Amino acid sequence: MKKILTCLLFLIPAFLVSRAQKHTLTKIWSTDAIVNTPESVLPDLKNHLLYVSLIEGGPWDADGVGGIGHMTTNGTAYDSMWITGLNAPKGLGMYKDKMYAADISEVVVVDIPKGKLIGKIPIEGASGLNDITVSEKGIVFVSDSKTGRIWKLENDKPSLYLENVTGANGLKSVKEGLVYAKGPALMIADDKKQIRQIANVGQDIDGIEPIGNGDYIATSWPGYIFYVHANGQTELMLETHDQKINSADIGYDQVKKILYVPTFFDKRIVAYQLN
Repeated sequence: MKKILTCLLFLIPAFLVSRAQKHTLTKIWSTDAIVNTPESVLPDLKNHLLYVSLIEGGPWDADGVGGIGHMTTNGTAYDSMWITGLNAPKGLGMYKDKMYAADISEVVVVDIPKGKLIGKIPIEGASGLNDITVSEKGIVFVSDSKTGRIWKLENDKPSLYLENVTGANGLKSVKEGLVYAKGPALMIADDKKQIRQIANVGQDIDGIEPIGNGDYIATSWPGYIFYVHANGQTELMLETHDQKINSADIGYDQVKKILYVPTFFDKRIVAYQLN
C-alpha cells in the first residue's frame, strides 16, 4: 500500500509503456462493497480459498480493529471474522500451516488449521511494515515502507536484509531471488544480494506477482495494473484511479491465469482473467 496521506501521482513515461498492448484483463466477478479496506489477497488454491487482510480502521493506526478474512475463489462465502484484533494488517504470506501478516511494527503468526493467532514478532525500529513473501524454504521477507528496509525472518528471528530501499513495498520470493518494489522500479536481488532492475513502470509499485515465464504483473495503489516483461517492457493493462478504485496487493493463479485484486477504499475483491 502506498503511503496514503502523502501519495503523489506521477505521469507514466510513454517510452516505458508498450504501444501495442498484448495483454488485457477481463473482469470475471466482483464482490459487493462489503470487504472493509482489503489490502492484500493471498490465494490458497489447494483449498479454494482467498485470504484477505482487512485494515478496517486507519491505514497505519494501531487501533485493534483490523483482521484477516477469507472467501472462496469464486468470491462467495465471505467470512470477515476469521482472525480479529489486529491493527492495520497488510501483506500476507503462508508456509505450511502458518500464515504471516505484516502489522505496522510486528509480524503476526497465525495457525491456519486452528484459525488462531499464535505469535507476534516485533521488528526493531519498524513503523510501516507492508508486504510479506515467504520462500520455498520458509524464509519470510517483510518490507518497511517508512524506513526503506527489507527484513528477513529465519525460524521467526528477524535480521536486516536490505536498507536504503526508497519506496520499499511489494515483495515476491522467486527461484532467482527476491523481487521487490523500490518506488516505481521493479528490482531483484539474487542469493548473493547482487541487485539489478527489471523494469520501471512509472508509478510506485504495490503488488507483485510472477506470471511463471519470467514476466510479472505489478500494481500501483492509486489504480494501475501493469504487465511487466522480463526484458523491461511494460504494458498498462488496467487504469481505475479516475474511478477512485485502488489496486493494492494482488494474488494470482498461474494455472487459470486469474488475478485477484483488493480495491482498498472501494471495499471489494475483483477477479480478472489475464488474456
